[in-house]
Amino acid sequence: MLQRVLEPEVMDTWAESTAYDAMDFGEINGDFARTAAELHPQAVRVLDIGTGPARIPILLCQQHPGYRVWGVDLAQSMLVLGRRNVEEAGLLQRITLELADGKRLPYPNWDFDLVISNSVVHHLPEPIDLFREAARLVTPMGAVLIRDLVRPATVAEIDQIVDAAGIFDATQRQLLWDSLHASLTIEEVEKLVQEVGLAGKVERSSDRHWTLAIPPQVC
Repeated sequence: MLQRVLEPEVMDTWAESTAYDAMDFGEINGDFARTAAELHPQAVRVLDIGTGPARIPILLCQQHPGYRVWGVDLAQSMLVLGRRNVEEAGLLQRITLELADGKRLPYPNWDFDLVISNSVVHHLPEPIDLFREAARLVTPMGAVLIRDLVRPATVAEIDQIVDAAGIFDATQRQLLWDSLHASLTIEEVEKLVQEVGLAGKVERSSDRHWTLAIPPQVC
C-alpha cells in the first residue's frame, strides 16, 4: 500500500492559487454543488470549509436563492481570487469569505444547517480536526457533505489518473499528483468518521473521489 506523503497545508502563493483556479473543475464542482443542494434544499446557513476561490459557494447560491454561504480558507491569495469571483457573480450580499482555520473555526456550536468541504481533507496533517468541526458546527437537523480524493495503491495508478485528467500544464499536473499522494484511503476516512461520531457512510463516488453525505436528521 502506498504511504501518504503530505503536501503543504496552505496553498497560498499567487502562482499556486491562480493555477488551481484555472484548472477545469467545472464538472466536479457542479456535481458537488448539486449533491449539496439536493442533500439539504431547505438550508439557510451554509458553511464551506476550505472554500478556495469560492467556486462552489457561487454555484450553490445560483441554484438556491435561499442559501447564505460562509466560505473559510487559510490562504489569503485564494480569498482574494474568491472575492473577485463572488463580485463578478453579483453575490456579495449572499457569500461571506473569511480567513479562518478549518480545524478551529470561530463559530458557535450548531451554527449551520449545511456544512460542506470539497478537496480539503488531503491538505491536513490531522484530518480528524476537520471532521470534528463539521460535527460540532452542524445543527441537530442539519446535513454534512465532505468529498476528497482517494489515495491510489501505487505510484503507477497516480500517473494513470493524472494522465486521464487531461491536464497539460506542468504545474497543474504536479498539484493533482501531489494531492493524490497526500490523500486518504476510504478505510482511513471511515475510521475518522466513526471516531468523531458522524452517522454517515463513506462511499467511492468516482474513479478518484470518496464522499461522505449525511442528510438532515441523521447527524
